[in-house]
Parts: sequence; structure tokens; C-alpha cells
Amino acid sequence: MMDVSVAREVCHLKRRIRPTSAMGHMLTPSTRNDSMPPVTGLRGCSHKRTQTKMCEETSTMNWGALSKPRGCRGLFLPVILASALWAPLACAQDVRSFPGEAGPVFSESGPDAELYGAASGYPVGTRGTTTQLDKLVGVYSHFGEIYPSRPIGRATAPWQFKRAPEPSIAYSFGTERLSIADYLKRNPVTGLLIARDDTILYEHYQYARTDHDRFLSQSMAKTLVGMLVGIAVSEGRIKSIDDPVSTYVSGLAGTEYGNTSIRALLNMSSGVEFSEVYDGHDDIARLGRALFVEEPKDPAAVVAQFNTRTAPPGTRWHYASVETEILGLVLRSATGTPVADYLHDRIWDAIGTEADASWAIDGSGQEIAFCCFNATLRDYARLARLLAHDGAWEGRQLIPRQWLLDATTVRPDDGHLAPRVATPYFGYGYQVWLLPGEQRRFALLGIRGQVILVDPASKLVMVHTAVRQKPSEPGALREPLALWSAVLQQLGQ
Repeated sequence: MMDVSVAREVCHLKRRIRPTSAMGHMLTPSTRNDSMPPVTGLRGCSHKRTQTKMCEETSTMNWGALSKPRGCRGLFLPVILASALWAPLACAQDVRSFPGEAGPVFSESGPDAELYGAASGYPVGTRGTTTQLDKLVGVYSHFGEIYPSRPIGRATAPWQFKRAPEPSIAYSFGTERLSIADYLKRNPVTGLLIARDDTILYEHYQYARTDHDRFLSQSMAKTLVGMLVGIAVSEGRIKSIDDPVSTYVSGLAGTEYGNTSIRALLNMSSGVEFSEVYDGHDDIARLGRALFVEEPKDPAAVVAQFNTRTAPPGTRWHYASVETEILGLVLRSATGTPVADYLHDRIWDAIGTEADASWAIDGSGQEIAFCCFNATLRDYARLARLLAHDGAWEGRQLIPRQWLLDATTVRPDDGHLAPRVATPYFGYGYQVWLLPGEQRRFALLGIRGQVILVDPASKLVMVHTAVRQKPSEPGALREPLALWSAVLQQLGQ
């Protein structure tokens, strides 16, 4: 029988041949040489992910028009044509990148695939259609092609995960005992990766997403900002997190946020009024329209409009994305460097990322700090591994260890931040969510199901990207957390 990866290439043909974005670049596979022209024809079958028995090379893809790709022995077109007859069967099945070996598994489908645009190849859409259900899969894996974004180059020396055979994981949810395969059938997950330290244990993709897609972080980006603030403090660029914001952002002098300490913003405890309920009419909607649609030249003026104090700083936890946006302004001013470039130079290159990333920017060129970072699933896992090691990477301390400990621990006099106090379940640290329990465990969270969970003790991490139909739903995290609990119990050491 024909190698399933060949038929899978036929399934992907329409989706893979895309024009360049309006920004003049494509988020293409990490094996691409950036000096090559944008793809205009079929990619060569020498791509590692779709290697077949007729292709003996795993070198860089042929980016030219349809022709015999490098590394194939003259059988390419006949095989593709024959594969078309068998492709529907392959497209309905999970496909492993290297059959018989540990590695990522890809599925063309997923729960409610037709609602998510399967018949149209999961279209990306335009800025005006980013919240339409049939565009979510495309939007959440190609956000950097829709909105202006600052590129973040992959590492000069990529670091590779090891792999182990997939474990059998069972979890309890309600009255049911379920498998991890059941989890994927029940939840609109685009990518799910579980790793223990330097070894990937599980890596699956749905809705025709692959290990080369860049998944939208949503608010998981907030934790990146919190870590970068810690690095800036260690370098003396930020003198103290007890400094008022106006020390670094003169445009906020005399405002409530300008008079608030960096620490209070890190903990989302400014006491300044800001509504974030995702009804399309709240303050987060106003902020989003100002940054994404109006494309302001002065982002400080945008955030200055939120200027009503309702509580003293540091006394009440209240989730407000605008506070991360202000931290981004502090970083840019304190370091003199775009936030994305600072991330690349201090973290992204050092952890050996395998693919380029991007971060959305506003009309002034400032990163939209509260969201909209884009990276591959494995590169998110590299970030999670860095956090699991409390900021250390292969013997090098990239983020100060004490900063990570402080960021993920509630101080005795900050009881309002504790788990089951700040929220009915989570607590809150420096732009990071804290899980209840005796063990120090934490999470990066974003709307519609973006989750990274970290357990420093076992070095287990779970990266979960998704396209839930509603931005925020009560109880939406219960099942991912049930799966995570089972992962800890069954795979923790």
C-alpha cells in the first residue's frame, strides 16, 4: 500500500499553496531558507514531515513550481496522481509523520470540523472575519499573516527534543473514565503536546494543523512579558518593580496608571477600573479596537483613557489586559528595544527554537503586549521547559531563578492573590496563573482554550492550543485540568 504521508500531501495541497501576506512574508516551515522566494508551487517531497519511500533526502525543500523535487527518483507526479484516489481515506485518519516511530501525529479532522470550515480547507479569512466560527482554525494558526507583526527569528543553533513512545493516559471527568484519544474527540484542540524535561511524550494535531503552524497565544503572551520584566530588573534597566509606571512612561505621568507601581501591574492589582467580560462592548473591546483597528501612533494615550481608581493599589485582584499593555510600554522605554527583539535576544535564541515566531504590533510599532504572540507547538514547549527549570536552560540562567520563584509564589501579605481567593480556582503571580495545592505549579492561559501547564518538580509540561467557540466560558478549563491531573499522577516521577 502507498505510504500514507504521500496521500496526506494531496490532502494538504490546497492549503499549502498560499500567496504571501500583505506584509510580504509567509509563516513557512522552519526548514525554509529565508533567502528563497515565496512558495508559488508544490513543495518538494524532501520535506522531513512528509518523507516517503521514494524520497531519500531530508534536505531543504524545493520551493520552485511543480517539477520533480530534489531527492525523488522520477516518480513524483505519478505517485501524486495515484495518491489522489486514496487520499480521502488518508484524510479521514490520523497520520504519523514517520509511521512506526515516535513522532507527531496529524489529523485532518476534529470535533465539529465542518462548523470550523473543513469543507473550505479551514480558511484564514480577513480582519473583518477573525471571530467567525469557520475562520477560527485558520485565524488561530495564521494570525501573523492577518495583522502587522514583528518577526522573531529562530535560534541560530536549534535544540532538539528527544522522543519516547506515547504513554497510555486515562483521566476522570464527571462520571466518565476517558482516554487522551477521547479528549481530542471531545475538545476543539488544534495542538496538544506533553513533555517531560527534554523528552516529548505526546504530540498530536487536529483540523489539518501541523508542526509548522504558528499558533496564536492570546493571553499566554502576558507571562512572556512578566518574565522579560524580570530580566530587565536583573540587568538594572528597571531599577525596582516598586517604581511607579511614570518613571519609565512619561506619557502616563499624572494618570492613575502612571501613579501605580510596576509590581501592582504585574499582579493585576492596580485598583484602576477596567472591564473585561468579552461581550464586545467592554473596555477590552475598546482597547482592542484602538490598537488593532485605529492603529494609534501613541499607545500611551490609548491606555491613559482608563483612568478611574476604584481601590488602592495592591489590595484587590482584578484581571485587566491593559495592565500588561502598560508593562510592554515600560519594557520598551526601559530597555530601548522592541519587546519582540528583547525576547529574541534574551530567550528565544538561547533556548534553541526551531522556527520563527512573531508578535502583533500596533500602528506605532509597539508590540501588543497582552496577547498575540505566535509560535509553533514545540517552541511553546521549549518556553515551558525553561519555566519548569525556573529560568535555566542547559546550565545557563536566562531568567533569574529568584524572579521565577517570586513570580509563582504568593507573598504572605498578598492574600488577595492566593489560589481560590483571587478566583474560585486559580491564584495569580507576576502575569502567571497559580494552581492550588502544596506543589508549586502554574499556568499560562489565553481565551478559547490556549493553555500551557508547568510542574517544576517533575519537569512535566503540557501545551494545549484550541479554538473554543466562545472566548470565555465558565468551566471551560475543567476538562484540560482533569487531563493535566492525570498526566501528573501517571507520568510524574
